[in-house]
Amino acid sequence: MSQQKEPLFQAETSRHDKKRPLVKNCIKAFVVGGIICTIGQLVTVLLIIYFPFTEQTAGNPTVSIMVFLSMLLTGFGLYNKLGQFAGAGSAVPVTGFGNAVVSAAIEHRSEGLVLGVGGNIFKLAGSVIVYGVVSAFFLALIKTLLIQWGVL
Repeated sequence: MSQQKEPLFQAETSRHDKKRPLVKNCIKAFVVGGIICTIGQLVTVLLIIYFPFTEQTAGNPTVSIMVFLSMLLTGFGLYNKLGQFAGAGSAVPVTGFGNAVVSAAIEHRSEGLVLGVGGNIFKLAGSVIVYGVVSAFFLALIKTLLIQWGVL
C-alpha cells in the first residue's frame, strides 16, 4: 500500500520543487574553489619569498594559514556567506575544515566552554580527521612496502 503512495508523493513534491540551476552552481563552485586555491598558492609563494621555506617545506604552513583564515572569516560571519554563494566550492578546499570546526564551536558556545564548545567542536570535522589519519596511515604503509620491495 505504501508503495503506491510513494510515487504519487514524489510526483507531487517534484511538481512543487524549484529547478536548481545545476550548471550555474557548478561554475560558481569551480570559480570560488579556484580563487581559494589561488590564494593558497599566493600564500605559498609569499612564504618562499619572505621566509626560509622551499617548495617542499611551505606546504604545511600554507595549510595552517588557510585554515586559520577560514576560521577567522567564519568567526566574522563572512565564510558562511561565501558558502551560501559557492556551495561545495568553499567546502572542498582545506578551508572548509576550518569553517566546520569554528561553526560547531559557535553553534554550541551557549552550552559552555567544556560541554558545549569542547564537546562539539570536532563533531563535523571529526570524520575528516579520522579518515585523513587512517588514509595517511595506509598510504604510508603502501609506500613503505613499495620502497622495501624495490618498486620505488
